[in-house]
Amino acid sequence: MQLSAAPYEERLTAPKSWWLISFLVGLSMALILLPFGTLPMLAGLVGGTAAAAVMASSYGSIRIRIVGDSLIAGEAKIPLRALGEAHVLDPEEARAWRTHKADTRAFLLLRAYIPRALRVEVVDPDDPTPYLYLSTREPERLAEAIREAKASA
Repeated sequence: MQLSAAPYEERLTAPKSWWLISFLVGLSMALILLPFGTLPMLAGLVGGTAAAAVMASSYGSIRIRIVGDSLIAGEAKIPLRALGEAHVLDPEEARAWRTHKADTRAFLLLRAYIPRALRVEVVDPDDPTPYLYLSTREPERLAEAIREAKASA
């Protein structure tokens, strides 16, 4: 079976401020190693910055995409036939679904630095997951892509 090109793809990259924080971690390491000399200080600056940048990059490398007849959100691959209605959540509603409205059985793809989200109901009777909560910068576009992919499948 040949998979079609992805009608939707989004990478949830880390915010720009995290890269500044990565540099500040490196600067902190440099200051800690300053009493040991210039070379250890430079190694601390480079090593600390690189380690913090790798952590920020790996956390921000998660993707949401639709490929063929599946929604892929991070490591989860969900068939579109198992998905029901998609609900766009504004920042207040998204916060509510992350906190007091949350169901412990739900699949949550959370990124604290993204205020909006999409909640997609799971209609598969064999799946105990009631819904997917997906942090996304473009929830309307993702909901539309899910609707279009389900209609064409």
